[in-house]
Amino acid sequence: MKILDKYVAKNFLVGYAIAFCVLIGLRIIIDLFVNLDEFTEHADLGSIAVIKNIFSFYILHSTLYFRDFSGMITVVAAAFSLGKMVRSNELVAVMASGVSLKRVISPIIILALLLTGLLVIDQEFLIPPLSDKLVRGQDAIPGQESYDVWFISDKNGSLICSRRFDVRTSTLHNPTIILRSPGTSLANSAVWEVTGWISAEKAVYNAETERWDLVDGVYMEKGSQAGAQPLAYYASDITPKDIPVMRRARYKNLLSSRQLSALASQKAKIKDLAQLYSQKHFRITDPVINLVMLLISLPILVCRDPKLMKSAVTISFATTAACFITTFVCKMFATEPVFGRAMPELWAWLPVFIFLPIAIIELDSMKT
Repeated sequence: MKILDKYVAKNFLVGYAIAFCVLIGLRIIIDLFVNLDEFTEHADLGSIAVIKNIFSFYILHSTLYFRDFSGMITVVAAAFSLGKMVRSNELVAVMASGVSLKRVISPIIILALLLTGLLVIDQEFLIPPLSDKLVRGQDAIPGQESYDVWFISDKNGSLICSRRFDVRTSTLHNPTIILRSPGTSLANSAVWEVTGWISAEKAVYNAETERWDLVDGVYMEKGSQAGAQPLAYYASDITPKDIPVMRRARYKNLLSSRQLSALASQKAKIKDLAQLYSQKHFRITDPVINLVMLLISLPILVCRDPKLMKSAVTISFATTAACFITTFVCKMFATEPVFGRAMPELWAWLPVFIFLPIAIIELDSMKT
């Protein structure tokens, strides 16, 4: 690696660290300002417990904030590093030595590709294991959460309901499990039929056997005259960690691509297939869109006159913001019916189709 590459790479990494701290910190401060009263609902536990809860909450949620702002962090870092070089007239000296400006920005593009891997690692390997902790509210104390559970479907097609689920003890209180099976006729193959139900005083998850042990559990078969039959356990793929996540309507954005693919194979049990396929395609396009935002901004930022730097930064952020907003709007419309049906694949790739040609044209017309 040449000295120039090391210098540009160092400036970019320093700018990336600064942009990360500023943007993520600003996001945390705004959220804390809005929800501080919810954190203090348990002030009777002491100030140390409240502060510990705040720190744990935002340390975990920083994974989500990074996922949402990773593209903007890269653009701000590029603006920081190139702005420093323009202000010091270093780009003019580089061009006078016969080095193309495209060669100057190449270390930034390579580092951006590598840092995009952090987004993939964050989305695929960090967020899914933490999903049950990421859905808790600001007013909940870690380990003491309790939720109501309504009609959560498992791999058997059964619906699990409970007025209260205790996270600490992994216990469903007064659960009712509605047992179902797919329709037998061809016309009703996608319609589930109720075959019976299970009720109990409690259902406690047994991690060793990977099933729910029932306290005073009984099974009732639909249409049977035999009456209630005792039942000791219920086997299900739903674990205590899954319940807090699945009860949230938007839980799919916390799953990994592998988990989304597993859900996609169970079409009959997924309420919103459009949202599922939207998440699957945006997993692919989000890193691409982040790189496109950088490629759009770089040719504008590489200006040789320090007097033009302010306008270049403004134009760069405007085009980047346009790409960011377009992506956000596409995510909103990805699950909405358009021309009679939802087209999540089209909406996921639309920002790439719009802004990638613009980035290529800007790079090709860049004055070097």
